[in-house]
Amino acid sequence: MGIKSHTAAPKAALALGIFFTAPGSVATNAIVSTVTSLGAAAVGNLSFMSPAMGEPAALTKKQSDALNAYNNARSNFESILGQRRAQINSNQQLPNLPGQALYLARNNMMSAYKDLTDALPSKIGGSNKYGIPPAYFSADNEPLLDEYRRLFDLMQAPPANAQNSDTPFKDVVDLGTAIARAKGLDAANAEAAGRISLGLFFAETNGNQNIGNARSNKYKGSLQTGVPEDQIGRKKWAAIKKSIAAVDPALNARDDKEEARAGNLDHRYNHWTAVRDGLMNAHADIFPQVPAIVKTLPDPIDQMKLFELIQIIPSPTKSALGSRNLLDYRISDPKIMAYLRNNSVFTFGRADRAKTSATYREILDAMWLFNEKFERALSTFDEIKKQSKG
Repeated sequence: MGIKSHTAAPKAALALGIFFTAPGSVATNAIVSTVTSLGAAAVGNLSFMSPAMGEPAALTKKQSDALNAYNNARSNFESILGQRRAQINSNQQLPNLPGQALYLARNNMMSAYKDLTDALPSKIGGSNKYGIPPAYFSADNEPLLDEYRRLFDLMQAPPANAQNSDTPFKDVVDLGTAIARAKGLDAANAEAAGRISLGLFFAETNGNQNIGNARSNKYKGSLQTGVPEDQIGRKKWAAIKKSIAAVDPALNARDDKEEARAGNLDHRYNHWTAVRDGLMNAHADIFPQVPAIVKTLPDPIDQMKLFELIQIIPSPTKSALGSRNLLDYRISDPKIMAYLRNNSVFTFGRADRAKTSATYREILDAMWLFNEKFERALSTFDEIKKQSKG
């Protein structure tokens, strides 16, 4: 898979955290109204009253500029959310890449908030349900991010002819595990590969199968691949299929059924084949290194982050894996840093954007926007294991 220099948020996509809960028009109006009122309250909470006098504390010019920039960025984000919601509710034709403006506006709001809390650290608030560090996001703005995700749900809904699976999470785990076994891993490390694969599914689509991409016309489906990547994955799968049949005959039989079901359909819109081909294209070749990766990165979330970097910056990540010290391997190429920022790493606030290089340890730590997704992937994986034992 080539470096994703496109503007799609896997992903961010996933992109970023997509939930399929399309509200009705009445509920939507109530949601937008709530968002507006709560958003206004969020701005009001930044009035900086003096605890002693009950009067607004004097701000330096830097602090005042940061506050104004944040208020403007937040207002712009709310405006674009309202515009896109109105277009959807009135069945208007959406612009090309309808999620791009939303994504950039969200980033600008979070960046402006980080600049504000850098200027006024005392204004860092409490935790939020999205697990975003409080210095980057005010919990008062949760309704705005809720609406952001609902809009992406609608804009990225699967096409009518998409072929869903009744067991999408188990499919991902089974495929990742079987591929790892065919690559020679023992049961324990193959299980880790299955767990990592599920993390990739959550990172790319928030665990939603067969979706489109509101920020890209290229990357689609359950593992957000392009057509060339899917085709490469299919060829690699064909080459390993005999080994798959040997380690897991039942899975191989399921694969035959899904391949026949997909027929001439774009294989990215059959959940099984999309995941299969996506894993084979970019990640299967790395599975033999899972034992060493697990030893270096004992935290399962760090393991998932590293494999997500195979999606975002594959060549540098493979070089880092081939080095003697993965975590200290440093990225300094401006293009690579730009690809990271395009996927919500070192993206928010002047201080983060000013970084010209980073080690892989720093990159993994900066991928905090993925944490909530990977935590849900881990929880889902544990449930699958319990069900298989029951």
